[in-house]
Amino acid sequence: MIVFISCVKKKKDSPCRADEMYISDFFKKQLEYAKSLHPNIVYILSAKYGVLELQDRIEPYEQTLKKMSKQQKKCWNDMVIRQLIYKNVDFTQKAVFLCGDLYASGLSDLFTDKELPMSGMKFGERLKFMKERM
Repeated sequence: MIVFISCVKKKKDSPCRADEMYISDFFKKQLEYAKSLHPNIVYILSAKYGVLELQDRIEPYEQTLKKMSKQQKKCWNDMVIRQLIYKNVDFTQKAVFLCGDLYASGLSDLFTDKELPMSGMKFGERLKFMKERM
């Protein structure tokens, strides 16, 4: 099983591992919940970097899909698909998308066995969902 989580705005101000870059309570809950599902791998979907593995070293950045045009979002989505193919992701394995709809849109369709347990939920609802399950 693969679990996808998303980046967040609040970040460290120096280069570090991807799982250490995002410092908000929300991100920590996402990661904790993702790990509690016992996946084969957790990927972070980053507005700047695309698909990140937890140990990938990255630089701080200010970028969000929310501010991207439709064309920019399509380019981001295409980049993420290329990265997943490069990583030899098996699109028939189960994928759980804990990220927001903006990040899951287009990607979740690639997987034949998928769950989007927080689809349509606002930020606060997603945080509550995760807290209730941990």
